[in-house]
Amino acid sequence: MSAARMTWRPLRWLFSRRAAKALLWTVLIVAAAVAANIAGIYLVGSVAGWERWLAAAAGYLFVWRLCLYGATVYGWIWMRRRLLVREDDAQARHRLVRTEIAGVVAIVALEASLLMQG
Repeated sequence: MSAARMTWRPLRWLFSRRAAKALLWTVLIVAAAVAANIAGIYLVGSVAGWERWLAAAAGYLFVWRLCLYGATVYGWIWMRRRLLVREDDAQARHRLVRTEIAGVVAIVALEASLLMQG
């Protein structure tokens, strides 16, 4: 096998269909967030007005986030059951626990930072 071919082998995952799909979804979500902010600024009339509206709607947005967290937990439990049926070993369980801890820490950090701002 040539040296050039060996160099590209570790980067093969970067060009996979799964990575391209994940990147596309990420770009679409960020674009939707930017579009929502631009539309909000346009509708309210100014950035300061948009910030005031966001502050006034903070309680409703918190309830919205709680609903999203609930849907995420439901989906996670569904996925977890399926994964443990397919891979029922200690290593898979450890990976799941690490992922669950990381997810909870990330959500708590996000909510704590939002609480400190408001």
